[in-house]
Amino acid sequence: MPDNGLPPFARYRRLRTSTGLRRLVGETKVSVDDFIYPLFITAGENIKAEIPPMPGCYHLSVDRLSEELDEIEALGIPGVLLFGLPAEKDAAGTDAYAENGIIQQAIRKAKRTHPDLLVITDVCLCEYTNHGHCGIVLEDGTVDNDATLELLAREAVSHAHAGADLVAPSSMMDGQIAALRNGLDNAGFLNMPIMAYAAKYSSALFGPFRVAADSAPEFGDRRSYQMDPGNAREAMLEVQSDIDQGADIVMVKPALAYLDVIRETRRITDLPVAAYNVSGEYAMVKAAAENEWLDGQRVTMEILGSIKRAGADIIITYHAKEAARWLA
Repeated sequence: MPDNGLPPFARYRRLRTSTGLRRLVGETKVSVDDFIYPLFITAGENIKAEIPPMPGCYHLSVDRLSEELDEIEALGIPGVLLFGLPAEKDAAGTDAYAENGIIQQAIRKAKRTHPDLLVITDVCLCEYTNHGHCGIVLEDGTVDNDATLELLAREAVSHAHAGADLVAPSSMMDGQIAALRNGLDNAGFLNMPIMAYAAKYSSALFGPFRVAADSAPEFGDRRSYQMDPGNAREAMLEVQSDIDQGADIVMVKPALAYLDVIRETRRITDLPVAAYNVSGEYAMVKAAAENEWLDGQRVTMEILGSIKRAGADIIITYHAKEAARWLA
């Protein structure tokens, strides 16, 4: 029988009449299982200091890490992504690959106290160099790509030795996935997975992160090795290159302003796709919610849903803890 002449999509109106029906026919469902929570580990003792542009996020010393991981694990969040702030920096980012560097200490502590929590580590030099760039800088101010690759491989291997479950190179050096894969394999870590920052844009949305990680460049910028925000086709070349080099997961960063890139990445690969809901995206929501310009909870869940709908399997987000509570 005809359905009162209504077009087929109109039937969805009837399926939105109750909460149960809406749950039943919902097409995109965000779960705590999707989340990775970033943490900033700092040198020192008894430190838990809120990061000014990122309310609810903290600098943590290693001795305060376990209490944070207790909360994360209790909320059901599968894993964390660790960034380090060393006591001292130098031109070569030595602490990044030191046996007892700040992140190496944090990895060992995390795996000793919370062995079932996934520990992912950022592999880059920007937090560890005194100039704030992601690699070795030449006299003319440019980054030496190949010399940097050697140090990134050392850094990844040092993280593996400390007990990391997965490494995530973010420096956007050409050939970094192959360099890490070779370094890890040669060190006996054949089964260590790599999450590639495959399409990482030179974005103004990283501003609060650079405060959190104390990693703003002292001169110039990162446009020579991070992507032009206007380029989508280039992103697919970067993603495919990382896949060809051996990446196990590919990431798009930032997320919200690049949903089209997430969608296209999902189209070209069956590998897991991650998206980084970055500090600027987080800070904007927090600032607007604090001023009561919008409903922070609803907007946050709408943003996370859009990232999932675009095709991301994994969402790295500073909202992970609060979103986990809302989803419980």
